[in-house]
Amino acid sequence: MILSSASPVGLVLGLATAAAYALQAVAGSRQDTRFARPSLLVAWLLHGTALAWSMLGGTPHFGFGPAISITAWLVLTVYLVESQVYPLLKARWALALLGACAVLLALLFPGKPLHVSASAWLPLHLALGIASYGLFAAAVVHAWLMMRSERQMRMAETPSSGIPLLTMERLTFRFVTAGFVLLTATLLAGWLFGEALYGHAWKWDHKTVFSLLAWLVFATLLLGRSRFGWRGRTAVRVLYVGSLLLLMAYVGSRFVLEVILVRPS
Repeated sequence: MILSSASPVGLVLGLATAAAYALQAVAGSRQDTRFARPSLLVAWLLHGTALAWSMLGGTPHFGFGPAISITAWLVLTVYLVESQVYPLLKARWALALLGACAVLLALLFPGKPLHVSASAWLPLHLALGIASYGLFAAAVVHAWLMMRSERQMRMAETPSSGIPLLTMERLTFRFVTAGFVLLTATLLAGWLFGEALYGHAWKWDHKTVFSLLAWLVFATLLLGRSRFGWRGRTAVRVLYVGSLLLLMAYVGSRFVLEVILVRPS
């Protein structure tokens, strides 16, 4: 928990971002749509600036806090793009709350500094892994919206997601497919080039085991959908299981090391 390790600029950017997201979360659906999107865009831009500063404004740090923050920013990026195509998409307050919590976590737990002797390809490997996190997180958000809309339809209510149910389902699996491709690339890179990236060959630690289990679950989900037509609650439950395993692979293991065991590396 290391607010003292953050630079003054990084601290100000982080707190300003969390405040901007918090205002969105508090306003919720009561805010006028004309002002809601621009204000969320401002918070998203502040978030991106804070992330860029944390990487370029000094010694880059990485851990479970920054990983969650980057993932949340990617999910919000997806939402802002989709909201241009589907203006009635309603998830602003929940995503704003996610953004505020993620930014505060990154400030409180910035992780460990990346070694200057690390491979030049290590940032790319980390980017692939975090991008897969972001895509699967977007899939989870869409799956949650899809199940909420389905539940509202069963109760003869108007779906609140703003996107047709079948469209939401297609978007969910597009994110799952893209995330699976990036996760596969990340695992292959770690297996084939682990020594160059991290200074040691592939090893069977908690991160590796949980990542492979998540990969198997997502592969089963995509196979089940293409061969057996899995959809609805069955598909969503498998998606949740795979996402939980993937969350445990890096974020969970780093949380245990950095917070529970208080080990910087």
